[in-house]
Amino acid sequence: MCHSPRLSLVAGFAAIYLIWGSTYLAIRFGVAAIPPFLMAGVRFMVGGMALMTWAAYRGTSWPTVHHWIATATVGLLMAVGGNGLVTWALQTVQSGLGALLVSMVPFWVVVADWARPNGDRPSGRVIAALGLGFAGVALLIDPTNIAGVREVNLVGAATIVLASLLWAGGSVYSRYAPQPASQALSSGMQMFGGGVMLVVLSAATGEMARFDLTAVSAAALGAWAYVIVFGTVAYGSYLWLLKATSPTKVATYAYVNPVIALGLGYLVLGETLSAWSVGCAAIVLVAVLIVVTRPA
Repeated sequence: MCHSPRLSLVAGFAAIYLIWGSTYLAIRFGVAAIPPFLMAGVRFMVGGMALMTWAAYRGTSWPTVHHWIATATVGLLMAVGGNGLVTWALQTVQSGLGALLVSMVPFWVVVADWARPNGDRPSGRVIAALGLGFAGVALLIDPTNIAGVREVNLVGAATIVLASLLWAGGSVYSRYAPQPASQALSSGMQMFGGGVMLVVLSAATGEMARFDLTAVSAAALGAWAYVIVFGTVAYGSYLWLLKATSPTKVATYAYVNPVIALGLGYLVLGETLSAWSVGCAAIVLVAVLIVVTRPA
């Protein structure tokens, strides 16, 4: 991160807002040819190994068994439970409804942070801002399209709700769990552990047996590489921010990412960007500003 604490926070939030928002587009290209669990698993494993190698190069001391247990728990909750389950569920759940359910993460983070021993009780300002942000996301996603779904896959929808809860719980746990002093090593261990579990899950579900690397297009491979490199930067920034500021502020990425994805869809894919979408995006950004500018 940057030398100035304030600049470090700005850079960290820019990473989780802009980079994670852009990975939606990259993943869209990638999963067209690459199985979702395998794509996510390799992404986390490679990124995790890179961060751990960098930490070792910098002379970081080797982690303890307690560190491995804590980081593996975070990897299970966030990489497998949060990322992996959402990826699986979106095979049966409409993407708009899925995005709406995922945008509940900031609420679950507030609940998880409040429920922990000596937890932080949210202020009325925070609760109001979270409600405003959720309303903005709900309106941003075409409400008539969601309402027009005649049959919702309850298993898929429930899986996304569970995934959001696991991600929120992992986010709060990561802030207080015993981890190595080196942020690079800690993030790398979490990513690597989660990646290994996702690859095992890919093998167990038969993804790896059906995967043919030679049939993957250059565009899909490029998207995969983009997610590995830049997704690692964003994930590491997210974990650092969880310790540098409040989990509630960091969780606002769940509101901003759909806005960034919407803008990139307009610029890259030529998707429609209406005045309604711009107005809803403005509501989201106002809510985020209310949360991130409040005193920690």
